[in-house]
Amino acid sequence: MSSEFGNKIYALKTTANKERKVVDDIVEVMKDHDEFVITSIMAPDEVRGYVFIETPDEYARMEQLVRLIPNARAVVKGETDFAEIEHFLEPKPAVSGIDEGTIVELIAGPFKGEKAVVKRVDSGKEEITVELYESMVPIPITVRGDNVRVIEKSTED
Repeated sequence: MSSEFGNKIYALKTTANKERKVVDDIVEVMKDHDEFVITSIMAPDEVRGYVFIETPDEYARMEQLVRLIPNARAVVKGETDFAEIEHFLEPKPAVSGIDEGTIVELIAGPFKGEKAVVKRVDSGKEEITVELYESMVPIPITVRGDNVRVIEKSTED
């Protein structure tokens, strides 16, 4: 679907886990090749193996671009509708997907590397309160939601 500015959105298939590298390579190619007009590039973490490009250029021009980028594989046929990728543009709270009872690993701070159980989730402040697994005395520790990595979801329904 074309936007009001005449731009189209194309999905580029990439090598898995090389999405950021493809974005960087596209930026470098654009410095040397002024025939490519790209207004935005997006590589959402939730979508492995794809990069989205907004451009007024046609499909054939994007195929030429793919040939210049090492980890870009192909352009997906047809245009991508903005409604399909719009939800990637809204920031998600750091505590989304974390519930009480979830087992997490602390990835920052003085307890980095420690495993803990989530005791409370404060969505408003984007903080969670955890208790360390291997602690002799259960001491509640409050950390930011982006300072933990979910290891195992709680199985409570």
